[in-house]
Amino acid sequence: MLSYQHLYHAGNLADVHKHALLAWVLDYMTHKDKPLSYFETHAGRGYYRLDSYESRKTGEAAAGIGRVEHAFAPDHPYIRAIDATRAAHGAQAYPGSPLIAAHLLRMSDRITLAELHPQEHAALTQIMGKRARIEKRDGYELVQALCPPEPRRGVLMIDPSYEVKAEYETIPTFIAALHRKWNVGVILLWYPILEAGLQAGMIARITHDHPDAQVFEARFPPVREGHRMIGTGLLVLNAPWGMAEEAARITALMGAT
Repeated sequence: MLSYQHLYHAGNLADVHKHALLAWVLDYMTHKDKPLSYFETHAGRGYYRLDSYESRKTGEAAAGIGRVEHAFAPDHPYIRAIDATRAAHGAQAYPGSPLIAAHLLRMSDRITLAELHPQEHAALTQIMGKRARIEKRDGYELVQALCPPEPRRGVLMIDPSYEVKAEYETIPTFIAALHRKWNVGVILLWYPILEAGLQAGMIARITHDHPDAQVFEARFPPVREGHRMIGTGLLVLNAPWGMAEEAARITALMGAT
């Protein structure tokens, strides 16, 4: 299924949690001189307009980054990526994870992105230019084919829409197979926390298979009546030192008013 488009939800509290933690990880990883590989299985379009009809219709950005941005320090890597995106694309621009990576990684670091949706792929290709390898291909297949990568140090962001409910069953198997091939990679899996609890079995399986995995969650009220997402989570394999403390800080900031 390819009906999901993130522009309705860009900049919401789930994005704040996910993107702030991703930015912190990338900033941490670049403290060493050694280059790294960065992958995304579901890249999206790269950046979003928060003054678009879609964004204004849901109000999620206003209740998300629009409400809590002031709580972050100006030098936080997440805010640095937002500022760089606005400088290039205007005051209402918001970076997706590909642009966050592009702004925080070095030219010696390799960026590989997968996106199947035709419109999202076209927009991603236009915004990223030659900075990344972009493939219109199933992201799970692409990552399995390219890993272990060169350079071997690296980060993978798995960020599906979960439109296909079977992903809750298949993702643990994918992560287990990938981890056997690339046991040094920092693997980040985003998931929504839903009223129905669909994510619970997936997280239980992964943490059973990988006892060292760290799980970072933030809860919040539904953004509007009938909205089923009541929080956001990020499961991380090979989490960098200090990530638990950073996750706690970000969760606290998300409660700022």
